[in-house]
Amino acid sequence: AIDKASTGRTVIMIAHRLSTIVDADTIAVVENGRIVEEGDHDSLIRNNGAYAAQWRVQTGQA
Repeated sequence: AIDKASTGRTVIMIAHRLSTIVDADTIAVVENGRIVEEGDHDSLIRNNGAYAAQWRVQTGQA
């Protein structure tokens, strides 16, 4: 539903469940009110930072 509604639009989505935003063009990781990482899912996983750590926890790979 969100994919269809967001086509051709800019959407700002706040999510705790990363599977919700895995297909987003750009993901910004916010810690303590500051953006600490930004990129798409694949680049954030490669960076092995906060996003990748949380992804591993949420997918049972931790």
